[in-house]
Amino acid sequence: MTKKILIVDDEPNIVISLEFLMKREGFQVAVAVDGEEALRKIAELEPDLVLLDIMMPKKSGFEVCQEVRANPDWTAIKLIMLTAKGRDTEVQKGMALGADAYVTKPFSTKDLVIKVRSVLGLDAAA
Repeated sequence: MTKKILIVDDEPNIVISLEFLMKREGFQVAVAVDGEEALRKIAELEPDLVLLDIMMPKKSGFEVCQEVRANPDWTAIKLIMLTAKGRDTEVQKGMALGADAYVTKPFSTKDLVIKVRSVLGLDAAA
């Protein structure tokens, strides 16, 4: 079964490149451009994994992460936080809120694909 990934980022060029990359890897992809839309799409699609930017309009990635983790219906959803802020405090906050992994921008597409496959429990070279 094809895994569903929701990309949540308010920077169009990042969304375009992530969408291309994840589709090329064989995932079903949906996109949200702010935290509120992200929560609506999570409820609607129940993705397997969310690539979640932290700095976004309406609700931050931290708030979205917290709401996903507070919902017992969404415990299986994996969250990878994407951020330009790679400071240790940010990483610790994301992990404390329940993120499964953390990727700092700019990231290598190869590393991101490896991280996504690993978090989803897929073989890296599938």
